[in-house]
Amino acid sequence: MTLPLPLLRLPPLLLTGAHVLCDGALQEGCIGLAEGRIDPSALAEVDLSGYLILPGMIDMHAASVAPGGSLDASLAAVDRTAAAQGITTAYLAQGWSWEGGPRGPDQAEALMQALDSYRPQALTDLRLQICAQTHLVDETARLIAAVRRHQIGYVVFEDHVSEGLHMARIAPADFAVWARALGKTTDELTRAIEAAASRSKEVPRSLCTLAEAFDTERALYGSQNDPDGETRAFYAMIGASVAAFPLTRRAALAAHTMMSPVVMAAPDVLRGRGQSGNVSALALVADGLCDVLASRDNMPALALAVWALVDRGVMGLAQAWALVSSRPAEILRLADRGMLEPGLRADMVIIQAETRMIEATIVAGRVSYLAGEAARRFGGQPHALRLAAE
Repeated sequence: MTLPLPLLRLPPLLLTGAHVLCDGALQEGCIGLAEGRIDPSALAEVDLSGYLILPGMIDMHAASVAPGGSLDASLAAVDRTAAAQGITTAYLAQGWSWEGGPRGPDQAEALMQALDSYRPQALTDLRLQICAQTHLVDETARLIAAVRRHQIGYVVFEDHVSEGLHMARIAPADFAVWARALGKTTDELTRAIEAAASRSKEVPRSLCTLAEAFDTERALYGSQNDPDGETRAFYAMIGASVAAFPLTRRAALAAHTMMSPVVMAAPDVLRGRGQSGNVSALALVADGLCDVLASRDNMPALALAVWALVDRGVMGLAQAWALVSSRPAEILRLADRGMLEPGLRADMVIIQAETRMIEATIVAGRVSYLAGEAARRFGGQPHALRLAAE
């Protein structure tokens, strides 16, 4: 039995018999929820013996939404996948780039509008993370207006210009793949890179303007794919605190020294090494240089990476799960989630302890995903599930 839709509201319930992650440790006991919040006063019981109840996962860089076709359909597909993977808050990655096409401002604003319309029916708390290319200086004011209008809470800066010029020289086949993904010829992409590079002197002023505006809007901002410590120091200087997917150990160490939280890709933990010779996410986690794991377009990898850390003896479950729950909540300033404490949102994932299969996801007290034996146990209780009154 699997119930991805419609969204189900839970009445006041006491989930008993499970091992619950709270106060930094797994504890055998019970947890109550009512009116979308953790509430120990609930009385009606559902026996979840043999299960783990963990805080819902917060994905700081979830799937990109495929361009073309229906954005609503694409959002629904991402939404259902997130729910089935125990993700309760997902930041969808979208470019804001001189590359244009699927990564351009027009596509970004179309997605912002589509998400605003889709959100009331969403299973997951879906939000946007904008990846802003530093050399798109002509669209600085437009980006600020879009962040304000659509209440975008997270932006990362990245520079594809230097990377593109380097790739064109040493890896023409990869450059051609990049061009095709953007719907361009290699000559068109080369001209776009050269045009962006010609604006390099305007980049610092644009970044400072964006940083000041984001501070006013209380939007979190950082940088992505920092190649070295100097780059991370530059972004930190303008207030871009988050270091997302640093490419080298030096960049991650610089971020750690400057108290900039480091986000690494969960799939890299599973591989045990970084892509294309980049620093290993597993090594950074082991050395205490990684604060958050994000799925980076592979949402099933998020929970799997946590179990990989546990099985390899890198850290215990409570510490590893914090990388996908309490730590991202803290960094993103989401004070109402990330832990299972009275008064916080009832965001949780229910996992069969023996198989480690995710069998239920609850978002603000509403069931976004329900399957397997957990579905039978919820369904076997009188009035345990009822359709949300919309």
